[in-house]
Parts: sequence; structure tokens; C-alpha cells
Amino acid sequence: MTERMVMAKQVPSVQLAGMLRDALTRLNRRVRQTRPVGDLTATQLSALLSLELAGAMAPRELADAERVRPPTMTKIVAKLEQRGLVQRTPHPTDGRQVILSATQAGREMLAQFERARDEWLARRIAELTIDEREALRRAAEILRRVAEA
Repeated sequence: MTERMVMAKQVPSVQLAGMLRDALTRLNRRVRQTRPVGDLTATQLSALLSLELAGAMAPRELADAERVRPPTMTKIVAKLEQRGLVQRTPHPTDGRQVILSATQAGREMLAQFERARDEWLARRIAELTIDEREALRRAAEILRRVAEA
């Protein structure tokens, strides 16, 4: 057994949880900062992604999902709508409401952001040794299991 393996077994779960949370937070922050040149803000991108992942929803639902106040979401949606990334359609049962959804241009914008992030991460991973890449592959499987629990 290597020294590193012995040390890993001795790290208490609480300490390992903190180390892992810190590493994931830093990686997530760095990945989020990687994006193609453009003026879409992180907040706008997040709202657009929520619409794409969760599907069409009312502005209030989107505000709740993004944890912002409805007036703030109104401004965010207006900017996205001006750029043709979000569309409004009448609510099927409540004439006072609208439903928001990502447009094709919005989905393409999200795909562009995803490609930029994947390319950045792939470049960083390519700099690692074969053993480190294998460790990341195993860690990815483990993290997926932890997230599903």
C-alpha cells in the first residue's frame, strides 16, 4: 500500500467532505467563468439554463427557481427576450399569465457555452498523467453515486 493510500484512509470523513467541497466549488467557479466572448451575464445564463432544463414555466416559477425576486426576473427575462433567447407564450389556462421558454437561439447559445466549458476542461485534463486521468474517471463515477444518494 502506498503512503498516499494510507493517508487517504486516515482522513476523517468530515475533513474529506470539506476538502472535496472546496475542490468542487473552485472547479465549478472556474468552469462557470469559462465562456465564449459575449455579454450574457451569469444570471441571464442561469435563467436560460433553468428554462432549458426544467422546461417552460411562468415568470414567478423561474424567479423561485433562480431564487430572485419577481421584479429582478422581469428584468432578466426582458434582456433575454430582446436578444431572442427567450419567448413568451400565453398561459393555456390563465389569461393573465405567460409561459417562458428558451428559443432555438437560446438553446444554441447554451450549447456554445457548454462547448467552451468542455473544451477548457478537456485541455486541463489533457495536461494530467494517465494515472491522474484514470483517478478522475473513477472519482467522476463515485461523485455521480454520491449525488444520486
